[in-house]
Amino acid sequence: MNTWLNNHKKLILVLILGISILFRITTALYLGDEVEVLPGTADQISYHNLALRVLDGHGFTFDQPWWPGTPAGEPTAHWSYLYTLYLVGVYALFGPSPLVARLIQAVLVGLLHPLLVYLIARRIFKPSVGLAAAGLTAIYIYFIYYSGALMTEAFYITVVLASLYFAVILSDKLRINALLDERFRFSLDQAPIIKTVFLTGALGVCLGMAVLLRQVVLFFVPVLFLWVWWSGRRHHTWAVIFPGLVVIAAILPVSLFNYIRFDRFVLVNTNAGFAFYWANHPVYGNHFEPILPSGEYFRLLPEELLHLNEAALDQALLQRGLQFILDDPIRYLNLSLSRIPAFFMFWPSSESGLISNISRVASFGLILPLMLYGLVGVLFNRKVWIEGFLKSPVMLLYFFIAFYTVIHLLTWALIRYRLPVDAVLLVFAGWAVVEIYPRIFPERDYRLEQTIHP
Repeated sequence: MNTWLNNHKKLILVLILGISILFRITTALYLGDEVEVLPGTADQISYHNLALRVLDGHGFTFDQPWWPGTPAGEPTAHWSYLYTLYLVGVYALFGPSPLVARLIQAVLVGLLHPLLVYLIARRIFKPSVGLAAAGLTAIYIYFIYYSGALMTEAFYITVVLASLYFAVILSDKLRINALLDERFRFSLDQAPIIKTVFLTGALGVCLGMAVLLRQVVLFFVPVLFLWVWWSGRRHHTWAVIFPGLVVIAAILPVSLFNYIRFDRFVLVNTNAGFAFYWANHPVYGNHFEPILPSGEYFRLLPEELLHLNEAALDQALLQRGLQFILDDPIRYLNLSLSRIPAFFMFWPSSESGLISNISRVASFGLILPLMLYGLVGVLFNRKVWIEGFLKSPVMLLYFFIAFYTVIHLLTWALIRYRLPVDAVLLVFAGWAVVEIYPRIFPERDYRLEQTIHP
């Protein structure tokens, strides 16, 4: 079996990618050319209407009062400029057709998402683990569902995975260069540097795109750079500084654009303050509720602040949210802990519709045991520690899972906010599949290698 798999792994990968694209195209066709509110996809209404406004020459504004508290005709930076411009580009070329935007997105993400999971798992573990992880990604219902939604989720998860992949390769490259310098005094100036420059540039571009799609990833960017620098034996610091400059170059035009529109500094988007204020409002007491009744969020906005523009209001709300914590830090701790079930929910709920329950149970609920088995199994694998666990590429995945989870537990926890974590957890689920299979079928001569990348 092992020999057959090794001889046909390219064919298997092509089949997995084909299935992934087919499922996502089917979802796009099902969602069709209309934009309506479905469970967890209300934001696509905003992106669609905002793109139409930009096409009509009104800029990033809405023609009526809009979420979260933006008056009609007033500038908004609450929504990702990058994703809005994607829709603007598609609508400009093909007409205002959400279906075309869905299909393009479905094909791109259907190809790249499982492919990146395969590449990450193959590099850290072995090709067999990559195939298992890619296969699970191809049929993961949450990813299929959001691949056709006109929202940032699908593209965002893809560029986050690309960032992790390029970070792993760059770390390996720096480590090899360091060994050459130490043992043979082989300077990087004498070696081909094209690959290193390409990797640093690609990492910076992917991280920049991720930030422009969802600025919350900024919290993880310093962690990623620090790990690359340290795991690369602190060799050639420029290889970490350069992608950082690329990220800054991606953000700077947006910041300048925001300053011109709001007459105040806004780094990327005006949504952090709203989210932090609402997520930690005393209305929750000690127990967080992921979704409040319709109209409740606007009612919670202080009336004395409603005259402010969106950027000023966002910053004022952030200050109030921080004051909630200072007023009662124990309540904030309890509230953050209460977000754990909301973030990791995998069971059906009477408050959810049929689509939500099926998606939740048949994806995260079904594969969660494999994810946990992989997380624990890799962590306690003796060979991992012998080969240098803290500098191993697998450690970067643990860092991402931990930091991204903590960020949302401290702010706002929704199931769809967890999906980037799911994407990385599927790498560990792939490891679990390869590890468990021969134990279930011991009569078969099937034992795939699972050596952790040193």
